[in-house]
Amino acid sequence: MSDIKLIAIDIDGTLVNSKKEITSKVRETIAKAQNMGKRIVICTGRPLSGAQRYLDELGLNNNDNEYVISFNGAVVESTSGKVIFKKGLSYEQYIDLETIARRLDLHFHAVGLNRIYTANRDLGHYTIYNSRIVKLEVSYRTQEEMKNIPIIKCMYVDAPDYLDNKIKDPLFDTIKTKVTLSKTEPFYYEATAANVDKGTGLKVLCDHLGVNRENVMALGDQANDMPMLKYAGIGVAMGNAVEITKKNADQITLDCDHDGVAAAINKIL
Repeated sequence: MSDIKLIAIDIDGTLVNSKKEITSKVRETIAKAQNMGKRIVICTGRPLSGAQRYLDELGLNNNDNEYVISFNGAVVESTSGKVIFKKGLSYEQYIDLETIARRLDLHFHAVGLNRIYTANRDLGHYTIYNSRIVKLEVSYRTQEEMKNIPIIKCMYVDAPDYLDNKIKDPLFDTIKTKVTLSKTEPFYYEATAANVDKGTGLKVLCDHLGVNRENVMALGDQANDMPMLKYAGIGVAMGNAVEITKKNADQITLDCDHDGVAAAINKIL
């Protein structure tokens, strides 16, 4: 365990508690790990803008030599915004995804590097919530107007029970070979490019830095965190993690409201 050189940490439900705050114990433990030479990497479904508050708190922001894996692995960049990897969705994939939303009456939006786009003038509650969390403004654009706009990921956003029922529809089977679909929050079902997830993003960064996977620890709670937990030498599921993530973890730590990240990092220190 002392050979861990890089610690990849999800944000929501992992790094932050249910109040979206980094507790003092987690912050102090991460600082201790940094002082011992461990590299801390935020690995999130959010864009860089949605992670910057926490990067600031951890002293990682606006640095050419610190990194963040964003958009569920679709973008790997320095915290100063220098992109080393990016793989978005095509316009045709966007059309397929947006059409499913229309047919199933699901709220839906596309996300670019700097903005959220919706083709539905009736903004969903969770689109507005997502906009506030990730610090991106929302613009209305028709399907036709989206043709020349680069898209990183798309999101189905609705009430948890309603969303869970809808994503069982066979319509989603028609798209599963073309994109990667993952549940990132109870009210988010996200699509990134095929074969792109937090695990592939973490591998890209590790290859860039020359870090072997056995020297990596990853911590997360949702289904979209499972690939990076499987990639890492030590995959740690939070106590509040969903079952599929717990089943694919090497360890289970305390929940996010009881300093689970601090408990897991202290084990390797």
